[in-house]
Amino acid sequence: MREQRHWGGFPAVLGAALPGATIITPDLPGNGEHHALDSATSVAEMVEFCRQDLLARGLAPPYRLLALSLGGMVAVEWASRYPGEIASCVLINTSMRPYSPFYRRLRWQNYPALLRQLLLGDQASQEALILRLTSCQHGAGNPALVEQWVAYQRQYPVSRRNALRQLLSAARFRAPASCPPLPLLVLAGAQDSLVDPACSHQLAQAWRIACETHPEAGHDLPLDQPDWVARTLVRWLAH
Repeated sequence: MREQRHWGGFPAVLGAALPGATIITPDLPGNGEHHALDSATSVAEMVEFCRQDLLARGLAPPYRLLALSLGGMVAVEWASRYPGEIASCVLINTSMRPYSPFYRRLRWQNYPALLRQLLLGDQASQEALILRLTSCQHGAGNPALVEQWVAYQRQYPVSRRNALRQLLSAARFRAPASCPPLPLLVLAGAQDSLVDPACSHQLAQAWRIACETHPEAGHDLPLDQPDWVARTLVRWLAH
């Protein structure tokens, strides 16, 4: 349900850490600039949409993907289907079958609040809930940020239908049995209230890839700890 503006100031932080890099933040169908489109009901469809989007911009592969949550599933599917197009992937607080059960992929403690929001909530309460669930640094309250996110929703509203279609895509996705044949790194926030950080650790263990965890960050690592994420990426890419 997020769009490119929800990266906040992180693209600028990353650009300063990686001088000369071209940083692109595409929206998935149903979100942001593409909010009027139907969201895909499979992660594979999201991959094809992103591929065509980048080619239409004149940006040819290979790409390096930095992906958060559902975006991590898109990155893994992309790397599995078209490994020649992807140079490397960094997956942030993602979760996938068969490596994690559903009640860890979306913490069961949040089910009542999410259901109540879906049935009764308005835009302001929705964005406040999302911030509380995804940020450790701002979750206790950041009225200015919530107001900004509400403005995004008013300009490019994500319909409940599209939100459900995106949840369906995430629920249906099943990761490949083996790691895609390219460099991967997993990042996790130890204080993630939305997705159990064990999901990241289990994926990294199953695929025998590195996993870096920030002890104080929540689900939205680039929001909570942008400098740490950028430094970690630079160090990993150099290695």
